[in-house]
Amino acid sequence: MAGMTMLSDQGLRMDGRRPTELRKLSCRLGVFTQADGSAYIEQGNTKVLATVYGPHEVTGAKSKALHDRVLVNCQYSMATFSTGERKRRPRGDRKSIEMTLHMQQTFEAAILTQLYPKSQIDIFVEVLQSDGGNYCASINAATLALIDAGIPMKDIVCACSASFMKETAVVDINHLEETHAGTEIVMAILPKTEQIVFLQINGRLHEDHVPKVIDMGMKGCRDVHTVLTQTVQSHIADAMATMGE
Repeated sequence: MAGMTMLSDQGLRMDGRRPTELRKLSCRLGVFTQADGSAYIEQGNTKVLATVYGPHEVTGAKSKALHDRVLVNCQYSMATFSTGERKRRPRGDRKSIEMTLHMQQTFEAAILTQLYPKSQIDIFVEVLQSDGGNYCASINAATLALIDAGIPMKDIVCACSASFMKETAVVDINHLEETHAGTEIVMAILPKTEQIVFLQINGRLHEDHVPKVIDMGMKGCRDVHTVLTQTVQSHIADAMATMGE
């Protein structure tokens, strides 16, 4: 494994993708009728389910309520069967807490929070199968669930990862590439303005290569945006057709 070549001489990755290619991305809205909004995403072999409840009255201590904006409550978890390594604690471990905070920061920057003062929006994300890019798939799924719930946002939040292999920037990293490629950049943007609402660099990367990898991540986010937009439009068209019957 140590000598594994992540990028062939022909410029192809281990799974046959070119450096600029996303993994196959498929998604659905409205998968749960019990939630205010829900969505399911498959990004390669990573599978994520997201549900949204609210806006509603703040639960628990009333002191948590924010007088000028909505309280965005996120919870990220991984199913015990999501990886080959069985987990005893699918929620509450360090990684899940970290991912929860990242999600909260991302959506506080995207949701029009001032429209719902003294209320709460709950975003629950569960990774059903993990094969890299968990944060990105979770953000993309949660975005669709928020749209399904009718929550106003500045833009569709889109997330993607990128890395650097053999002097080449590559997009949408899977688990094998995460493990062996080295440095990974994970980012989420608002595509209309290309505002970056989340950026994390995992590992070391020479400063000369950083712009190339960020540009590749931005391209990946724009490609994700195209797929999410098409999914939303298709969902709306199906809903309108059903109403017309």
